[in-house]
Amino acid sequence: MKTLEKVNVFWFRRDLRLDDNVGLYHALNSHLPVLPIFIFDTEILNKLPKKDARVSFIHHTLQSLRNTLQQDYQSSLAMYNGKPIDVYKQLVNTYDIETVFTNHDYEPYARTRDTEISEFLSSNAIAFKTYKDQVIFEKDDVVKKDGNPYVVYTPYSRMWKETFKTIDFKIYDSESLLRHTISDSDLPNLSLSDIGFEESSQEIKPYNVSPKRIQDYEATRNFPAMDNTSRLGPHLRFGTVSIRKMMQKAMAEENDTFMKELIWREFFMQILWHFPHTKNQSFKAKYDRIQWRNNAEEFKKWCDGQTGYPLVDAGMRQLNETGFMHNRVRMLVGSFLCKHLLIDWRWGEAYFAEKLHDYDMSSNVGNWQWVAGSGVDAAPYFRIFNPTSQILKFDKQLAYIKKWVPDFQELTYPQPMVDHKTARERCLETYKSALN
Repeated sequence: MKTLEKVNVFWFRRDLRLDDNVGLYHALNSHLPVLPIFIFDTEILNKLPKKDARVSFIHHTLQSLRNTLQQDYQSSLAMYNGKPIDVYKQLVNTYDIETVFTNHDYEPYARTRDTEISEFLSSNAIAFKTYKDQVIFEKDDVVKKDGNPYVVYTPYSRMWKETFKTIDFKIYDSESLLRHTISDSDLPNLSLSDIGFEESSQEIKPYNVSPKRIQDYEATRNFPAMDNTSRLGPHLRFGTVSIRKMMQKAMAEENDTFMKELIWREFFMQILWHFPHTKNQSFKAKYDRIQWRNNAEEFKKWCDGQTGYPLVDAGMRQLNETGFMHNRVRMLVGSFLCKHLLIDWRWGEAYFAEKLHDYDMSSNVGNWQWVAGSGVDAAPYFRIFNPTSQILKFDKQLAYIKKWVPDFQELTYPQPMVDHKTARERCLETYKSALN
C-alpha cells in the first residue's frame, strides 16, 4: 500500500494573498510542508451568472498566486470544484493530513459549512485551526461593558478606537515562509470553463490608497463624478489586500474619515455575527409588518435605470455596466426603491448581491436595512432622500448624470415614474400604519 504524503493544508477563502495572511503564517510555521488549496464552492457558484466578474477576478488572482509559488518556490496551489465536504473526503484519501489551517469566515452559510468540515476532519483525527484575518476586531472583541454588542455605530466606533490603542498590532510576515509549501508544482488546476464560467467583460479595478487619495478622501468622497474613492471594496472582500496594512495607511496619513470607513465594515460584520437573522429579516422586527407594494414592473424600471430621476438612473446604469456604484448614490437608489416605490429592501439587496463587485453580505444587508429604516440606525423612518435636491448637493454640474444618462434631456427619456411629494406622503402613511 502506497504511503500518503504527510502535509498540513492551508485553505484559501476570503484571503487571496500570500502576504500578511494570518492563517497562512501559522500553517507555514508548522512542522510539515503546506498544501495550499482553493475550493470553487458549487453551493455558492451555482447561484451566480455565468459571466460573473467576481469569479473571473478570483480565478485570475489564484492563477497569479500559483505562478508565484511555481516560479519562486517550486510549489503551487491546488484548485478544486464542488462542495467543500466532498473535496475534503477526496483530500483525506490523497494526503496524510495532520491539520487544516484557514481564516475565520463570519457569514451564516460559512459558519454552517465550517462546522460540517470541522466535524468531518475531527472524525478523521485531523485538527481544524482557524484565525482572525479579515478584520481587526471580530465577534465579541468590541462590546459594551455588560457584554452585549453595540447596535449603534458611533459608540461602537469610539470603543473600537479605544480598544485599538491597547492591542499588539502586528503584520504577519507569511510571504517570507513560502519555502515551507509542498514541493509539487503540478497540483490540480482549473480553467474558468472547468467550473462552468466564462470570462466577464467587466473588470474589477485596482485599488488606490495613495497618500493623496487618502488625504483628499473627506473632501472628494461624496461626489460621484470625481471617482475619488479607494475602490478597496472588492479587494477587502476577497482578501487581495490585508486589512492590517490598510489600517496602517490610514494611521500613517492620520485620516480619521478613511479609518471610519474601515470601522463601518467591521461594525456591520459584527452585527451580522450577533444577529444572523438580519440577512433576510429586519433588525427591528416591527418593520417586517410593512405592506410593501412590490410592483414587479416598477422594480424592473429601477433595475434598468429608467425611473425618470436622472441621479437614480445614473447609479443603476453605472452598476449594470461596471459592477460598481458610488456609495453616495447607493444610498439614494436604495432609499428610492424602499421609500418612493415601497419595494421590499430584500429585492434591492438581492439585486446588488448579483451585480456589485464588492458585494459583502454584512455591509450590503446593513446598508439596505439602513435606507429602509429597519436596521440598527437610530434615525427615524421618515428620512427620505429627495432625488432632485440630491443632484444640487452632489452633482451640481451634472457631470455624473451626463456620463451615465446622456439621454436625460431627450424626449425619449422617461417621465418621473412617481411624484416625489406624493410618494413621500404614501411612504410615511404606509410606515406609520405598520409601526404604530
